[in-house]
Amino acid sequence: MDSKVSDPAARTPLRSTATDGLKIVVVGGFGVGKTSMVGAVSEISPLSTEEVMTQAGVGVDDIGKVASKRTTTVAFDFGRITLNAEQVLYLFGAPGQDRFWFLWDQLFSGSLGAVVLVDTRRLKDSWYAIDRLEHHGMPFVVAVNRFEPTEPSLEQVRDALSLSPDVPMLDCDARMRESCKLVLISLVRHLTRLSEAKL
Repeated sequence: MDSKVSDPAARTPLRSTATDGLKIVVVGGFGVGKTSMVGAVSEISPLSTEEVMTQAGVGVDDIGKVASKRTTTVAFDFGRITLNAEQVLYLFGAPGQDRFWFLWDQLFSGSLGAVVLVDTRRLKDSWYAIDRLEHHGMPFVVAVNRFEPTEPSLEQVRDALSLSPDVPMLDCDARMRESCKLVLISLVRHLTRLSEAKL
């Protein structure tokens, strides 16, 4: 049997009452877990533009810390979460390699906020994402995808990234639905606080 047909997520239709589409972008370095996060939390089978990495990427993509990685996102990942009868959240996972960064500004268009997914083994890969979000004035939260248990604390990561105390930061496992949901809830709460502060 076709796995997509047997997968309940593949059969979750968009409600006819849905009127509001809300957009959030997931950004971060190459191989940090953006595709995994979108796939873990989406109620539908996510659209993924993962392609097999080829010899052409040698010397272009730094796979030093992700040597087992065999595929890469070449456009974006897309998932959906129904919030209530009227509101639907659309998730867009941005490609991580710098050769695809030209797509980011287009993905940011119309977004309410963003999740910056961080791998503490490669913190410098997060700088561009944070810089672009700050340039656009887009609210964001930082989610530390824990690959190794003996990693720096959240406050050490905050210091290394020179983040304001106002930016929410939390640990996550990008493979686990509940963990990803907590990240999104943190972002929504952050957006709500910022909105209320403007009133």
